[in-house]
Amino acid sequence: MTAPAVGRVDLVLVHPGGRKQVYQTLADDLTAVEPPLWCRLLAAYCRARGHGVVVIDSEADELDPPAVAARVAAFDPRLVALVVYGHQPSASTQSMPAAGAVAHAIKEATPDRPIILIGGHVAALPERTLREEAVDFAATGEGPVTLDALLQALKSDGPFDAGEVPGIAYWHAAEDGSRDIRRSLPAPLVEDLDRDLGGDAWDLLPMETYRAHNWQCFGAMDTRMPYASIYTTLGCPYKCSFCCINAPFGKNGYRFRSPEAVLAEIDLLIERYGVRTFKIVDEMFVLNERHVTAICEGLIPRNAALGGTLNIWAYARVDTVKPAMLEMLRRAGIRWLALGIESGSKHVRDGAKKALRSEDIVGIVRAIQQAGINVIGNYIFGLPDDDYESMRETLDLAKELNCEFANFYSAMAYPGSPLYAQAVEKGWDLPDGWSGYSQHSYDCKPLATQKLSAAEVLGFRDRAFTEYFTNPRYLKMVDQRFGGETSRHIRAMTRHTLRRKLLETDVGLQERAVGAV
Repeated sequence: MTAPAVGRVDLVLVHPGGRKQVYQTLADDLTAVEPPLWCRLLAAYCRARGHGVVVIDSEADELDPPAVAARVAAFDPRLVALVVYGHQPSASTQSMPAAGAVAHAIKEATPDRPIILIGGHVAALPERTLREEAVDFAATGEGPVTLDALLQALKSDGPFDAGEVPGIAYWHAAEDGSRDIRRSLPAPLVEDLDRDLGGDAWDLLPMETYRAHNWQCFGAMDTRMPYASIYTTLGCPYKCSFCCINAPFGKNGYRFRSPEAVLAEIDLLIERYGVRTFKIVDEMFVLNERHVTAICEGLIPRNAALGGTLNIWAYARVDTVKPAMLEMLRRAGIRWLALGIESGSKHVRDGAKKALRSEDIVGIVRAIQQAGINVIGNYIFGLPDDDYESMRETLDLAKELNCEFANFYSAMAYPGSPLYAQAVEKGWDLPDGWSGYSQHSYDCKPLATQKLSAAEVLGFRDRAFTEYFTNPRYLKMVDQRFGGETSRHIRAMTRHTLRRKLLETDVGLQERAVGAV
């Protein structure tokens, strides 16, 4: 059925989703459904410059590509922007199959409809993106300045010249009918985040559909909705080999919103939508002490006025968490900190440019927990120097720390990361398609190491997940801290078995990986 016409707009922004393909059965209830940050930022930026904007969140509304195309057609936009940033840096690449399917459906319905792809993956591989996808433009940077300039050019009565739009890769047609891909000059980064990337476009999103991760609401599962995610900084000054966060920014950097702007946005979400459960999407929230302190000092009276019901989680590095800040963070409503611990082996951490001592890791985790803040430990198996012994060290450290939740990842060379450049240069075996970069997909294919195949790494990772979450010591801690309902929920969670193409293909490899755990 064709959607009814609703009148022309300048821009339709699409969050392509693809949660089912990315997470398999975990997508049904366990994962978060998160407001798309960059759709919101781009929408507010373009709306402030006079463009009519609509957002289609196909993930939240559970729309398949033909349904998205029908909605797009109803708005008859001058331009469609498919925004594939994802809810974390690595999620951009794994969202590309969904974005590609949406682009194809739109072009099939309206071949002349201009489409631009924007996101971390796109910025890392703009030429390849153009060759592979049914789109007209690929953003080579973060997107806001480019999107406004492209809309201005499309709305102009004069001749259209893609080369005059900053920050895009585009197809150039020669007089003889041949085509080649060219890049325009880079677009500048947005510097005044408060003025230009405030992101006040919440009214364009289906706010009633968003929910937090299951773990964020352990002990109070009925508080997963309503839910919102906000940012206070963009970028990261560190250079971890496996991270692709700075691909769209073109450099390692760190830009700040003012604490006043952050607090005003939180007030809006509390008052207009009743949100109490938040994610701070910054890669490094607990880094700049002055910035964090100003935000927390503003949150403390707000949390007190709400009866201490704020539930906020944020990312942090072990070496940036100062014990003296922890009481303040907890009073501000920060109930979870996600720590990138990565490996239990110092040798492997050093190779990944994550130089931390195991005793420092244990000490800061215990200090956080003693302050009443829960910890999510993030671990990676299959970093370049890993073997079975070092991966076992990582799992043993995870079980010793006994964090309230843990994420176990396989090492991936994400486009835009130093590890990807190294993998391409050395001819390492990479996933066959972009969905293979998802940690939980059927075709997940992590990096092999010098001593382990991709299947051995993946098999170890999956068994490690089960061993951690079925560990009696962990379940006892959860039962004492969050109650019996939560421990039963975790037992049900571990019954979700992910199908893995790599492990189904070679049972012998699977058995060796399982035996090593």
